[in-house]
Amino acid sequence: MSDVIDLTVAERRMKGALESVKSNFSTIRTGRANPSLLDRIEVEVYGSKMPLRSVANVGAPEARLLTVTPFDPSSLKDIERAIRDADIGLNPQNDGKILRLPIPELTEERRRDLIRMARSMAEEGRVSVRNVRRDEMKDVHELRREGEISQDDEHRAEEELQKLTNAYVKRVDAALADKEAELSEV
Repeated sequence: MSDVIDLTVAERRMKGALESVKSNFSTIRTGRANPSLLDRIEVEVYGSKMPLRSVANVGAPEARLLTVTPFDPSSLKDIERAIRDADIGLNPQNDGKILRLPIPELTEERRRDLIRMARSMAEEGRVSVRNVRRDEMKDVHELRREGEISQDDEHRAEEELQKLTNAYVKRVDAALADKEAELSEV
């Protein structure tokens, strides 16, 4: 790293973008039960929207089954409606106390749709990383304009920032490759 320009803020922001992509990937269902599939679902209860995990316990007792146990049994119908409306390809079965969500096998068409969704999420992550680079480059150019750093320092900082950007874009691409492989598994 340059002794004139500190890239820790840029690196922290790029790491945040990468973590966001990975978190989004975890909400894409594969063929296995994973409680994080329901992380993006919000339930309308008590007059406001709340994350599903705030109103129910989500478990995966079997490889192809999720269970949702509401903290308040009166919210069961609201939770069921929210899951159906989320369009994640799961059909809740209500037994009056808990919801069972069997995880169906993925069709080839659904796999392609999910891979397309993962690629879109990865592109958003790449854009976020590049936006961090752009913001930091603007700061470096401003320092140069104000005469606080030399042209050589500016050039060095740009190179280091580009290397950091390339490294994080590669990490996003690697996470995407892992998710695509997971989705392609039969």
